[in-house]
Amino acid sequence: MNNNFVDGYARSLVQHAARRAPASLAERLEEEWLADFEERKSGLARLRFGVGCAWATRVIAHEYLEPKVATASASGATAATSHYRGPDYSFLSRRTVAVFGIIGLHALIIYGFATGLVHKVMVTIVEPVKVVQPTPRVIDRPPPLPADPTFRQIPLVPRDADVPKFDVDNDAPQAVATVEPTPTPSLTTTVPQSSPVNRVVGGPGRGFPNSDDFYPPAAIRGGITGSVTVRVCTDERGRLTGVPTLAQGSGNADLDQGALRLAKAGSGRYRATLEDGQAVSSCYPFRVTFNMRNRD
Repeated sequence: MNNNFVDGYARSLVQHAARRAPASLAERLEEEWLADFEERKSGLARLRFGVGCAWATRVIAHEYLEPKVATASASGATAATSHYRGPDYSFLSRRTVAVFGIIGLHALIIYGFATGLVHKVMVTIVEPVKVVQPTPRVIDRPPPLPADPTFRQIPLVPRDADVPKFDVDNDAPQAVATVEPTPTPSLTTTVPQSSPVNRVVGGPGRGFPNSDDFYPPAAIRGGITGSVTVRVCTDERGRLTGVPTLAQGSGNADLDQGALRLAKAGSGRYRATLEDGQAVSSCYPFRVTFNMRNRD
C-alpha cells in the first residue's frame, strides 16, 4: 500500500461526489473539484478534500431541491406533486454522520500505514532506554617521586687520617665463661612391628586359553619353539586392568606376539592374587611355552 493508492481513492471520492450533484451542476463541479484536487500535493490533503466534496454534494442537493418543491406548491400544482418529498439529504443526519465517520477513520488508518506515520508515532511514544555507565573505581596510588631526588652524602675517611688506637694488655687475666653442657634426654622410639601378610600370587586360572591355539603358523612351519614371560595386571575378579607387556622375550617376534594375544584373550579367567585370603588387584608375570609336542 502506497501514496498512489491513497490518491486514487481520494480522486474516486471527488468524482463520485460530483456525479451525485444535480445534473445541471455535476459537470461543472467535477471539472472545478478535479482542478482543485490536483493543486494539493500531499496524500492526506487530497483525502480530506475528497471527503469534503462528498459532504458538499449533500448540502448542494438539499439547497437545490428545496426551492423547487416550494415553488411547485405555490403555483397550484396537483396534489401528487404538492405532496412529493424528495430524498432526505439532511446534512447532519445520524446515518450520514456514521457513514462518513467510518469512511474517514478507514482513510486515516490507510494513510497512516502508507506513509509510515504509525511507526513514527510509536517511536515517539516509547521512552528511550537509558544506559547507565558504571562509575570507574578510583585506585589510590603512591605519590610520584621528585624529579631531582637529593641524597645525603656521607664523607669518606681518608687512609692517612689519624685513627685512635687501643692497647691490649695480653698479660692481664681474662675472664672465661664456662658453659655446662645440657644433658640430652634419651629418647626411646618404638617401631611398631607389622604382622606378615600371607600373599599368594595369581596366575592363569580355570578355563584359561590353551597356548596351542595361539601358536603362530609361521613358527609352526619353521619348527620354532620357545618360552615368553608376560606381565599382566588384574583386578580382584581376574580381569585385565591394563595391556599385557613383555617381561622377557623368546627371541622370536612371532612367538612374542602370540604370547601377548594369549594373555589378552585370558581376561576374566585369571586367578586373582590373595592377601590373607582376600582377592586383591595386583601385577605379576607368568610364562607361556610354545613347543611341538602336540604338533606331531
